[in-house]
Amino acid sequence: MAKQPNNFPMTKIQWLWHNMEGAKVMFVFALIGTVAYNVLQLTVPFFSSKIVDEFLSGEEAAFNRANNVSYFYYLLGMMVGLTLLRVIIVYLDCMAYEKVSQKALYRIRNFLYDKIQRQDMKFYSTYRTGDLMTRVTGDLDACRHMIAWVIRMIVESFALYITTAVYLSLISWKLALSILIISPFIFIIIVKFRLKVGPMHRLLREKLAGMNTYAQENISGNRVVKAFAREDYEIDKFDVSNADFRDTNKKTQLIWVKYYPYIESLANLLSVVLILVGGLFIINGELTMGEYVAFSGLIWAIANPMRNLGNIMNEFQRFDAASNKVMEIYFSEAEIVDKENAISHPNHFKGKVEFKNVSFQYADGNLPVLRDISFVAEPGQTIAIMGETGCGKTSLINMIPRFYEPTSGEVLIDDVPVCDYKITDLRKNIGLATQDVLLYSDTIEGNIAYGDSHLTQEQVVKFARYSAASDFIAKMPEGYDTIVGERGVGLSGGQKQRISLARALAIEPSILILDDTTSAVDMETEKQIQHSLHELDFDCTKIIIAQRISTTKSADKILVLQDGKITEEGSHEELIKKKGYYYELVKLQTGGEM
Repeated sequence: MAKQPNNFPMTKIQWLWHNMEGAKVMFVFALIGTVAYNVLQLTVPFFSSKIVDEFLSGEEAAFNRANNVSYFYYLLGMMVGLTLLRVIIVYLDCMAYEKVSQKALYRIRNFLYDKIQRQDMKFYSTYRTGDLMTRVTGDLDACRHMIAWVIRMIVESFALYITTAVYLSLISWKLALSILIISPFIFIIIVKFRLKVGPMHRLLREKLAGMNTYAQENISGNRVVKAFAREDYEIDKFDVSNADFRDTNKKTQLIWVKYYPYIESLANLLSVVLILVGGLFIINGELTMGEYVAFSGLIWAIANPMRNLGNIMNEFQRFDAASNKVMEIYFSEAEIVDKENAISHPNHFKGKVEFKNVSFQYADGNLPVLRDISFVAEPGQTIAIMGETGCGKTSLINMIPRFYEPTSGEVLIDDVPVCDYKITDLRKNIGLATQDVLLYSDTIEGNIAYGDSHLTQEQVVKFARYSAASDFIAKMPEGYDTIVGERGVGLSGGQKQRISLARALAIEPSILILDDTTSAVDMETEKQIQHSLHELDFDCTKIIIAQRISTTKSADKILVLQDGKITEEGSHEELIKKKGYYYELVKLQTGGEM
């Protein structure tokens, strides 16, 4: 399953760098550009100090104004020219950061989607849909923001601070030291702020995921909400979650508000120090007016990086919390994967299915679901599985396509353990239709041809006939081109089941698994479906979970599951003679008529 955050194979910055593949050179140039345009921030104060000393307050100012005007224009031209150069570099730099961040975002999002698609059932039972959506949207945007803004601001702040500190020290190391001595106090405040705000960002991220989960579940389950007239209840429930998220967000922001006045006060103290100490140095002749102008013009270059550190730390903590969640999925590994020497089997199976002493227990369960299950379905046979709710029927069939692995024993297809086949080849040979039908927001034809997009219109119609769906489809406004709503909204339960069955048949599977697929159709339609399943124009082993005797009585073999064990096995007639569970069920469904 997913690795814990402290076990990631690389640091968060290394992970970002890895996902800049194809844009690493551009990113390096962007970093160099950031340093360059911050060095160029010194040009205006430098040339301003020169102009002041040479043409305004210096000993030779009057002479230079009268005889050296060209030098004045040179200084002015250099100041304007280098400022324009800085503007151009800033523009190109911002574009580069944005391109790199979008490229990394695209790469990570595709990788995450691929990773999620290839996970096993345990993964989907662990992670909620709303949480996963938060990870591939808001959390990923925090990662993009880290590349496009946070890293840039870190480099910019340190480049500007260090460059300015060196330049001012060259002018007057005493005055520079008087100003820079305030910096350590600001850093101490920033460290304390980081320790407080980090846990809040992690909590905030969890609140957002919870709120998104509420929204996703209730939007997708809107029919149930409306059926029970629970709109107000769900609105209130979401309001509580939203208010919780809001309050957590406020608390997080208030931490910054608490520390910001101290940082701002210390930053503003720099100007006070400059006026007091700088004024004394001018009076004592240790500093020229031009040099003071340079200090005054660059005091912001010392103060702003200090101010920015708070915002930078705030955004970094947001990235830290978000990246943990993204990397957890990014580095997660499915437990059910192909073996190194997995057998490739692109062709159809013969269709023999065998369970050998299979037992199964869910990882988070206390008791086994299945115990010592053994049976054989020969190619072309129809096997019916019956039993009370919760006896393990669905768990049993889920092991055929390797949705789950047996705790002990083996499941074999054509005398080969299913774990020895490549998963893709295995599942392409298995058609699965369940009672809980998921249809996509697509045409009816698109849903039927989901497993094989190369099906012709005639083939789609043929499989719709097999599932007794062709008649109601023909009556729909646009026939097979009718768009079904999300999850099949607008279709009845029976209609959705028939489209699901057509979809399972459309791949012409070697093994067809039906999990109570006809539970929502009427008896006449069920009879048509049963007849069609016997008349398929391709070889197919059928394993059917059903509760209706009308479905099971024509099966070659009927298995009765009770408490995770096969308690009865045989044909309809054989089980009637045993007068056990199946016999009582027949009596119940036929009104006692045998």
